[in-house]
Amino acid sequence: MTYPLRPLLSPASRLGIASCMFVLLLSANAWAQGAASEPEAPKPEVINNSKMSAELMMLIMAAEMQVSQGESGAAYSLLLEAAKKSGDEQLFKRAVDIALGARSGTSALEAAKAWKQAHPKSREANRYVLQIHVGLNQLPESMMPLRQDIVLAPEAEQSKTIHAIVQVYAQVRDRELATAVVEQALVPFAEKPATTTASWTTIGRMRLASKKLPEALEAAKKALARDNKAVEPGMLALELFSMGVAEAEELLLQNLTTSDASIPLRLSYARVLIDNQRNKDASTQLEFLIQNAPAFSEAWLLQAALLIDAGNDEDAQKDLLRFVDMEKNKEDGRGLSQAYLMLSQIALRQKKTAESESWLNKIDDPDTLAQVQVQRANLLASKGEMAKARKLIQQLPTNTLQAQRVRLQAEVKLLRDYKQFEQAYQVLLAASKATPDDLDLRYEVAMMAEKLNRMDEMERILRGVIEAKPDFQHAYNALGFALADRNIRLKEARELIVTALEFSPEDPMITDSLGWVEFRMGNKVAALAILERAYESKNDPEIGTHLGEVHWSLGQRDKALKIWRDAKKVAPNNEILLETLKRLKVKL
Repeated sequence: MTYPLRPLLSPASRLGIASCMFVLLLSANAWAQGAASEPEAPKPEVINNSKMSAELMMLIMAAEMQVSQGESGAAYSLLLEAAKKSGDEQLFKRAVDIALGARSGTSALEAAKAWKQAHPKSREANRYVLQIHVGLNQLPESMMPLRQDIVLAPEAEQSKTIHAIVQVYAQVRDRELATAVVEQALVPFAEKPATTTASWTTIGRMRLASKKLPEALEAAKKALARDNKAVEPGMLALELFSMGVAEAEELLLQNLTTSDASIPLRLSYARVLIDNQRNKDASTQLEFLIQNAPAFSEAWLLQAALLIDAGNDEDAQKDLLRFVDMEKNKEDGRGLSQAYLMLSQIALRQKKTAESESWLNKIDDPDTLAQVQVQRANLLASKGEMAKARKLIQQLPTNTLQAQRVRLQAEVKLLRDYKQFEQAYQVLLAASKATPDDLDLRYEVAMMAEKLNRMDEMERILRGVIEAKPDFQHAYNALGFALADRNIRLKEARELIVTALEFSPEDPMITDSLGWVEFRMGNKVAALAILERAYESKNDPEIGTHLGEVHWSLGQRDKALKIWRDAKKVAPNNEILLETLKRLKVKL
């Protein structure tokens, strides 16, 4: 909940009210002057006239005229005087709004405090005082109004009010001081049964905003200890987990088993798992949603994306068609454009160009225009019209840095997918020369040089990247894996990969590299354990290919064949898998 500070009336409305007041005043005078000479008429219905005196009405009219003439200071003084004389809350509020419109925080605070003094139980007056203190960066002074806001709220709304506190302090610069103020304000509510969970959740979110992660975790634990069914502490745990606090995942999983609102929380958890490259765990969460809440369509869409990433187009297509059937008749049809795009990609991989085009023709969302254009370029490339395909991508907008990067990545991916590695290398090299400080681009140039078997150039570029950014874990891993894969300088390769893992210990692809270098060094048992851990974390066909080869070398042929068959099912054209099977003379 936020506390808006906006003018009560538009300029036109203010003039309209002033005119009405003037007319009413003239009418009242005319009626008084003519009353004695008029014949007695039937008594009208009782009318409750305004309690304002003519003096007050004249003050208000004069103030509004000053506003219309741009004299905010004079208008403020007149309205505040009228408010104090009458005690009318709308006049206090109007005085505050005029001061805020004139960007006079001090005057606004003066009027808000006068309003609160005249109406101590006015929650609106108290909220103005609170937000003006925060807006003026007077954080310690905001503590008592903050506490009072909760006290003035109906008991049934106090938890909701507490949850909204984070938004009140969202724009402050001194997050640490704001956190201290909020914690102090919540002392009376932190142990009160009705508000304890909300209080500790809010304290945790404030600590999180001020980068106090261990303290935020402690607050999340306290919140869930009070009520393990509340979804808000679960969301706090999820946010902590997404920021790398591993212990928060256990809290989140406990909450997911008890929370009454766990469906969207579970989907968000799956997204974080995907971001952390834990696709297998993400798939487990999505399968739970699909089985227990099949009407929750977003789970089908996200599961389809995972299946496509794994190369399992057949099952992905089934999930996408199910999603389309669920969403196509809805007014908003959220995600339909993305589903059509993925269906087009699947059809193209199946060499069904007409079907791929038909899915694209269903998309009318301007936000996906760039993605649709890239897919149309892929259709052209599949027909051998690479020049036209590249030209189509080159027509994508470049009005922002992000748009420029999207266009570059799209063209490079197109060339790479069709094995035009030299052209992709030249495109990346030109982009890198134009922005020499972009380390990600230099890394991509190195990867393309490796594809062209220019090992010396790859190593030179990657060592330059490492020198410029010593914690660039992917550069260590790429160089270490390239050495291991060529079975050269294995000790150095292992050192590079271990360094990469120190920066990103949970990355399954770097773990795969470590397993592979151990295998190359002859440590087959150690390699098996490492690769099994990586494969458990991410069911990736390349990791599966390496794991299968270790099983094969240990004489565990059945296990190797099963893993390779599974890998081929989801990624039948994976180059590393096909090369390995050919080298070992294995037929599946």
